[in-house]
Amino acid sequence: MKKTLLLLLFIVITSCYQETSILIEGDFTTSYVNADESVPVIIKIDNQVTGADTYQWEFEGGSPATSSEKNPGEILYEKQGTYAIKLHLTNVDGEIRDISKTIEIKEGIHIQFKHEIIKSTFSPVEVVLTNTTPGEGLTFQWDFQDGIPASFTGKTPPNVVFTTPGEHIITLTVSNGFESEKQIQTINVAPYLVSAFVYESKFEDDDYQNPVVINFINKSISATTYKWTFEGGSPATSTVENPVVTFSTVGEHQVTLEVFNDKTSHISTTSITVLPDTNLRVLTDVQLGINAAHTTNSVGAMFSTTTRLVYKANEITAQNSPLIDIVFQGLNSNFGSNKFISPDQAGNFGFLPLKNAQNTVFINSQNLCNCGLNFTEAQFDAMVNDNPLKGLNINYSAAGAQEFGNTYPRIILFKTQDGRKGAIKIKEMVKNGTESYILCDIKVQKQ
Repeated sequence: MKKTLLLLLFIVITSCYQETSILIEGDFTTSYVNADESVPVIIKIDNQVTGADTYQWEFEGGSPATSSEKNPGEILYEKQGTYAIKLHLTNVDGEIRDISKTIEIKEGIHIQFKHEIIKSTFSPVEVVLTNTTPGEGLTFQWDFQDGIPASFTGKTPPNVVFTTPGEHIITLTVSNGFESEKQIQTINVAPYLVSAFVYESKFEDDDYQNPVVINFINKSISATTYKWTFEGGSPATSTVENPVVTFSTVGEHQVTLEVFNDKTSHISTTSITVLPDTNLRVLTDVQLGINAAHTTNSVGAMFSTTTRLVYKANEITAQNSPLIDIVFQGLNSNFGSNKFISPDQAGNFGFLPLKNAQNTVFINSQNLCNCGLNFTEAQFDAMVNDNPLKGLNINYSAAGAQEFGNTYPRIILFKTQDGRKGAIKIKEMVKNGTESYILCDIKVQKQ
């Protein structure tokens, strides 16, 4: 009886029990580590699946490529593309579930491009662009500052032309849909071609009297070759950058400079007037100091008609000493005793002797020399060539070398060692203590 009751109780209990299976539920998510979607990319897996006992991951294009861990952690992707992440799930109750997701890995940006200038940097400048930026799925935006065209979309742009002189920026912006990178390069366009020049005569030809030797100084911009034409000049043409030309004909002469580069040419012209030769050098407002002014280096007493310079005591050298042909001796600021002396006699009149000194004959007093000379101030002022000087008989005489007084204006005649005749007009005697000086004009033959 007891056994029967126990059997009945077991039957009742077992008949009330119903077997329940465990379900696989949930999902997994992916995220870009540091929000970086371009290679190299790290994908983080967050597995929120429940009810599974086994996990089989497949990471297409990833590293690692597979995993059996519930939480595989982070997966590395080093190539651009769209990849599947698959998860195969099972449990002991025989439940099976597959979950699949796709991720997009964008190309990393490593901009590489170069430019090449065709011919030269003279305007207009044509530029060839070569884009070697690696990767797929990238977009390219080009901007060309002041260029033609001004912009372009695409990997390989057409040739670009820049015409405006100066610096121009080429900008390439590359995008992978997630981020963008920029790279800039610069193009320098040389200034526009301009023909320009200045000129100056040789020192001894600065009065532009025939013949005239002229140095031409090229100031052209962006030129590589030169073509000169000199009307009435010798040479008549030249291709050197800075020619020297002689003009031996009186009148107006046209000078033309045409310059070139590999893109274009440009011309400029000017005219040069050559005057008749007077064979007379005119020097005005020459200051010659008294002895004290000369030795204290305030106003020089020595002058060269060759260099057209006044020399103080401390300015005289072995080089300029032989060129001095006029020496003034003024004993004091009251101009009580004045005369011009030959440079080779300077040491006898309170000056230091001059090395290799010239001999110049002076007629300090025409009325005392008794040599038939009467060259007046009016004649001096009216003299426009050397004809009035040619007939003057200027020879040394003790009487003519005598001192002259302190009256002015006064005309002093002279003849240099090389035979050139001249006249000095004393216009003023300026009393200023030890810095006193005479002010004069000088007219002297060139040859």
